[in-house]
Amino acid sequence: MNVHSSFPNAAAVNAPVAATAQKAVVRLESVTKVFHPQGGAAPVTALDAVSLSVEAGSIVGIIGRSGAGKSTLVRLINGLELPTQGRVLVDDVDIARLTEADARLARRKIGMVFQHFNLLSSRTAADNVALPLEIAGLDRAAIRARVDDLLGLVGLAAARDRYPSELSGGQKQRVGIARALAARPSLLLCDEATSALDPETSAQILDLLARIRREIRLTIVVISHEMNVVKTIADRVAVLDRGRVVEQGPTFDIFAHPQHPTTQRFVGAVTGTILPDELRGAIRPEPAGDAKAVIRVTFSGPKAKEPILSRLAQVLDVDVNILAGRVESIAGQPYGTLVIAIPGDGVTRDAATSALSRIGLKWELLGYVA
Repeated sequence: MNVHSSFPNAAAVNAPVAATAQKAVVRLESVTKVFHPQGGAAPVTALDAVSLSVEAGSIVGIIGRSGAGKSTLVRLINGLELPTQGRVLVDDVDIARLTEADARLARRKIGMVFQHFNLLSSRTAADNVALPLEIAGLDRAAIRARVDDLLGLVGLAAARDRYPSELSGGQKQRVGIARALAARPSLLLCDEATSALDPETSAQILDLLARIRREIRLTIVVISHEMNVVKTIADRVAVLDRGRVVEQGPTFDIFAHPQHPTTQRFVGAVTGTILPDELRGAIRPEPAGDAKAVIRVTFSGPKAKEPILSRLAQVLDVDVNILAGRVESIAGQPYGTLVIAIPGDGVTRDAATSALSRIGLKWELLGYVA
């Protein structure tokens, strides 16, 4: 295996990633995986007719709850499991058709980042990163140069001689990322890579992965049960439920317009406006007296930057009260929801919802409050 000793110059490879996103690095074609437990237990279908494509230079998020099939999917991509039906292709190579020797070589092109780091406690940070290069047979000088480059890339040059017990969780994961990149893989698999970290450290690791993707044009598959992770980093998302891909598409589209109930539950936990308890308890399905109508309005894309509510107040000549709201960024685009209250009489309510529809905003009448 030919592993160069110098890391690519970031300045030479900072062309837009989209320009390279043409070839599919990973393709799953109607892949089914059935396990046959010992002792006569019923067969278990971990993946059922899954089709998925990961383009070069992209970051694809695979989201699903425990038992959805995420770990099986990872093991199929890196060749540790073989499909019962269908094909798994990595760089156009059918993993199931490789000999064991060729499969080992193919796995060197696939870097793995794990939830619990999997570092060797008896090795320093530098020695952990060096391990794949030692196995590949590089000479000591080449290993030293490559390890120095990688530790610099992940911001741990000063920690090269520290042992895992002397590192924080975030530092351990940075070592894990550097080790995964040692053999210059074309594909990086991140299996719950931030689940063991606190939110601030998780954000730093996601920023690091995004920067690495930009600088070396790496293709990344992120496996997670956390929608916040894929919202932050992924270009595309696939939602797994009981072994099937129930929905997939560009990240912003999945968040802004989820179609499958499983996706809607995932997305709602991240983007849904949380109503104050006192407001939730006060909402009634029908108006009474001078009750106000409570409407949830969804903003996305360019609409999120327009002064919609002030225009609505001017057009209707009524006060518009903001009761709750959330505005954030999804895949680099603004997205938000606001819960507003307006006079609850039918004329004003219908005029307001018609105006929102004409503007192109999604809305939902939640009920009425006194």
